Amino acid sequence: MNLAFVVSILVLYVSPFSHGSARPSIVNVGAIFTFKSINGKVSRIAMKAAEDDINADPSVLGGSKFVVTMHDSNFSGFMGIMGALQFMETDTVAIIGPQSAVMAHVLSHLANELHVPLLSFTALDPTLSPLQYPYFVQTAPNDLFQMTAIADMVSYFGWSGVIAIFTDDDQSRNGITTLGDQLAERRCRITYKVALPPDPDAKQSDVEDALLKVLRMESRVIVLHTFSKTGLLVFEVAKTLGMMKEGFVWITTTWFSTVLDSNRTLASKIGNSIQGVLTLRPHIPDSKRKRDFESKWHLLSNDSIGLNPYGLYAYDTVWIIAHAVKLFLDQGHPISFSNYSKLGGIGGDTLNFGALSTFNGGKQLLDNILRTNMTGLTGHIQFNPDRFLLYPSYDIINAMKTGYKQIGYWSNYTGLSVVPPETLYGKPPNHSTSNQHLYSVVWPGGIVSKPRGWVFPDNGRRLRIGIPNRASFKKFVSIVNGTVQGYCIDVLLAAIKLLPYAVPYEFIPFGDGLKNPSFSELVHQVSSGVFDAAVGDIAIVTNRTKIVDFTQPYIESGLVVVTPVWKASSSAWAFLKPFTPLMWAVTAVFFLIVGTVVWILEHRMNDEFRGPPRKQVVTVLWFSFSTMFFAHRQNTVSTLSRLVLIIWLFVVLIVNSSYTASLTSILTVQQLSSPIKGIDSLMNSHVHVGFQVGSFAENYMIEELNIAKSRLVALGSPEEYANALANGTVAAVVDEEPYVKMFLSNQCDFSIRGQEFTKSGWGFAFPRDSPLAIDMSTAILALSENGELQKIHDKWLAEEACASQNSESASEQLQLKSFWGLFLICGIASFVALLIYLCFTVRQFSRYSPSDECDPTTPNTSSFCSRRLQTFLSFVDEKAEASKTKLKRKRGDC
Repeated sequence: MNLAFVVSILVLYVSPFSHGSARPSIVNVGAIFTFKSINGKVSRIAMKAAEDDINADPSVLGGSKFVVTMHDSNFSGFMGIMGALQFMETDTVAIIGPQSAVMAHVLSHLANELHVPLLSFTALDPTLSPLQYPYFVQTAPNDLFQMTAIADMVSYFGWSGVIAIFTDDDQSRNGITTLGDQLAERRCRITYKVALPPDPDAKQSDVEDALLKVLRMESRVIVLHTFSKTGLLVFEVAKTLGMMKEGFVWITTTWFSTVLDSNRTLASKIGNSIQGVLTLRPHIPDSKRKRDFESKWHLLSNDSIGLNPYGLYAYDTVWIIAHAVKLFLDQGHPISFSNYSKLGGIGGDTLNFGALSTFNGGKQLLDNILRTNMTGLTGHIQFNPDRFLLYPSYDIINAMKTGYKQIGYWSNYTGLSVVPPETLYGKPPNHSTSNQHLYSVVWPGGIVSKPRGWVFPDNGRRLRIGIPNRASFKKFVSIVNGTVQGYCIDVLLAAIKLLPYAVPYEFIPFGDGLKNPSFSELVHQVSSGVFDAAVGDIAIVTNRTKIVDFTQPYIESGLVVVTPVWKASSSAWAFLKPFTPLMWAVTAVFFLIVGTVVWILEHRMNDEFRGPPRKQVVTVLWFSFSTMFFAHRQNTVSTLSRLVLIIWLFVVLIVNSSYTASLTSILTVQQLSSPIKGIDSLMNSHVHVGFQVGSFAENYMIEELNIAKSRLVALGSPEEYANALANGTVAAVVDEEPYVKMFLSNQCDFSIRGQEFTKSGWGFAFPRDSPLAIDMSTAILALSENGELQKIHDKWLAEEACASQNSESASEQLQLKSFWGLFLICGIASFVALLIYLCFTVRQFSRYSPSDECDPTTPNTSSFCSRRLQTFLSFVDEKAEASKTKLKRKRGDC
């Protein structure tokens, strides 16, 4: 009897824990936050409200009590670790938190080992990868999306660089690294980074030192990624340093909107310190549940703090765990823990590591969390395969003196817009530039026009401008008694005067002055940071644009060919030069053809084209060639011959005019001759070609024109050009047109042959993405429009060239290809006229002579046909009136 009683007691005790479907009386969840922080205060109230709502609904956990135990880490990483260890000693199924990414990295290792899911809506470090930390889940948008939104804003407003101020901890550092990656995808960059001590260690002196460094930088677009205490201190110090006035741009992450939402009176108190700041706030779609929760918030919080979006995420995170636990229990899994075997040999007298236990159902609970598909206060909650919330989005807020206004939205689906993102999810995603929109912004200083975003840096260092220390062509750039001067320098100085800010600069010569330096190497010095800019006669070519940014070209430049030329000797046969031999031959043939055609068409009806054969041949020749001078005396009576003659006279008029113009040029303009006609004949020859030392012409001829390097000869000055061309060292020189024009201004024995075969220009080189390049381009365009650029050109380069430099084009012979269309029209007209005449004549002949005279069935057919052909030829040779008379007489006999 006693044994039976004991067994029954054991069964009653053990059965609740051995039966798979039994529900525990308590479900323990931990929360680790700093409850003195804004997000800590709001989250504590929201999580408590969620706990009460869950326990008030028996359909959620079926009678099990849901308990959220909160631990205050008090800004201490050590206290956070201790709190997590305590939770893991007390059969906790999940932990909400930690608040910071620093602690998330540490506690995630514990979660991985003990299989306890960690859910955080504030530790949003992009590097908290689910591959490394599978038990860590972010229940608010990851900072990757926040940084993408900021990068899109920077790109939208057209700024090329920003300064990043951030707290020196894992979350802020990794966030700024992500921002740099996103900016790089949009051809922007972080130009300077400033790290501040973590909260609450940041002091005013630290902030002042950091901002003074920022003031000396070029960019005026500042991204502030920190926490509330440090962030407000930054604005306070920035106000005293004059950094909240016109010209500055401040963009903050979500910490600032959190401060504004949680303290509604703050904006009016510090309005002058925050006016014009842009900030992000997690976008929460409007819903009845959200409005109901907001309406009772003042009761839940006793008006101690305002509700911000992270309070809503806190509420939803508790519900995510509750739903996952409900599903876990409904699946028949028990909530059970077992000792962590790997700590078996580490136990000690003071640290009770043996009390740590592994949650046996942790993997299944984690899977249930990741399969969440519910609607909460923050909208629809669902995770994608990368464990990110679907459709992350933000409100874009513009701080004002008395509050703030919303200027738009950002979503990962469509980028920047002025309509709520949820209204766009039914449409195809569109990230095109034309689809990005925001409302107008009030910037620091109260201005509404977009700030330029940068100034010339006030760091005590002048702009280091590299200039070529040339050995020749010194009118472009030269150093005379320590003074830098020249055409390019004057253009630079005139452009600088048009800039709306001062630009302190210094010229640094590049090269030894004994030979022209390599301009490609000068450009490389800019890209490597040796120089801040390069100014001079620098050609804008493809290879250079890959490493630097050029301004708008201030002078056109292209490669041309220069060769020796000599005066063409006059000749007794100069009158034949206007036409090529083929053109002469075709013209002569067509004179004979047209004369013959007109004779055929006129012969039967015009007495002037009749007579003995000798007379008719003379008539054809005379009529043909007299049309050249419109001196033909024979009248034409046939309509067809008149048509042919009109077309031919038009051809003669064109040919005559062209011949006269060309011959006039040949006889009146000094003719220059050279075997090289341009770049094509130069490429097809095997002669040596000269180029200027340091010019891009060498690489261009080798790489683009396939001219052998052995044919190229480097020349350093105009004098070397002249000597090499004169003594035959080179047959031609290939150089840029401005140099060639200066060379030819006092060298009349040489000339440009052919046309310019490349199109480019000269510009000033700046580092990639330099805003100064854009402003200088604008200034150069202004110089061009107001005529100042032409005045500078005339001052330095307006020297008269030899009168006959480009006369080679006048001596070009006229070729058949310029007139073949006219000859074709004339030939077709003649052929058609003959065809019509033949048909008409055959018809008349058929009526004149019966066709049965050549019947193939009769004997001696060939003699009959021969006789008929002779009859036809006689008919054609007869005058038309005589043929008609014979035809009438024949009909009368019949």
